[in-house]
Amino acid sequence: MPASVGRERVVELCARVEGERGRVVVCDVGAVEEPGLGVVEVLARMELAARRRGGRIRLRGPGAALLALLDFVGLRLQVEGEVEEGEPALGVEEAVETGDPAP
Repeated sequence: MPASVGRERVVELCARVEGERGRVVVCDVGAVEEPGLGVVEVLARMELAARRRGGRIRLRGPGAALLALLDFVGLRLQVEGEVEEGEPALGVEEAVETGDPAP
């Protein structure tokens, strides 16, 4: 995603996300150095478009300022390399005790 995005580009990005029905769409935000509410709006619209079609967006390369701003406004987005809620980290296995009932 470029550092600044115009309205017509937002419509195009949302349409592309909607076209990926039920998939996770990776959005590279590494170029966003000084995020503002405009960037938050674009990401929120993209996430909404993805969720309407059963998907999600996942951020690649977000800076600390963008993550802080997203947290401040309460927009929870997936970030590449982070463990999703409810999933164990890679390489972590759940222990099973003998005699435990099967799930």
